[in-house]
Amino acid sequence: MSSRVRTEPLRGDPPLSIPGDPYSVIVLLRGYSEPQGTGGAQRADGSVTLVLPTAWEPRDARGDPAGLDTQAALEQAGSGPVLVDTGGPWARDALLAALAAHGVAPDAVTLVVGTHGHSDHVGSLGLFPRAALLVSHDFCLPGGLYMPHGLSEACPLRLGPGLEVWATPGHAGLGDVSVAVAGTSLGTVVAAGDVFEREDDGDTWRQLSEDPRAQERSRQRVLAAADVVVPGHGGPFKVFREPGDRAGD
Repeated sequence: MSSRVRTEPLRGDPPLSIPGDPYSVIVLLRGYSEPQGTGGAQRADGSVTLVLPTAWEPRDARGDPAGLDTQAALEQAGSGPVLVDTGGPWARDALLAALAAHGVAPDAVTLVVGTHGHSDHVGSLGLFPRAALLVSHDFCLPGGLYMPHGLSEACPLRLGPGLEVWATPGHAGLGDVSVAVAGTSLGTVVAAGDVFEREDDGDTWRQLSEDPRAQERSRQRVLAAADVVVPGHGGPFKVFREPGDRAGD
């Protein structure tokens, strides 16, 4: 972490709700990574986060995708429950139970964002055949209609007021993404996938990074903007900056 930034854990066990307007953020499942044996094996699963529009009620928010341009399709996809990562297929039952506890059926999810393509983050995509998918830098509508877009580090994708997908390359190469949600009771929440393995990941993340230089850039970007970070394999944590250190200040 930067010497001008400090962090501390966000207390509470998943599901952990952060209310907001126009979106609330719910950390459904906490990711983990634990060494197994002496041969370097890891038992792991990724964090799963739900972004829920405050005014959302169970209904079909998709409409007819025919003729939509990319921006309209993105906003339509973001108008209902948005799931950031799904965990691995072994977490299927826990994921379905966590969604049901918040009144969200799999068919009600309008968008699944996969922060990157590793199996512990997108292993249950098959549970959401009616959702639009934004996996890494691929955006497609239900049925496999792929839409062009201009996502880059300088150009995020806007899903709704204060709800954006950011290009945060590094961990799995150049295609990693994060989801930023402004306007919650704790400020801006960023579900960052494996940009951060966990709060105090020191330099250990470099061992798993395909592009450490790009990932360091992504980490600094997130730390400059987020008030809460949901990492890939640990509990969410708060970010505190010295005055004037927030992005845009």
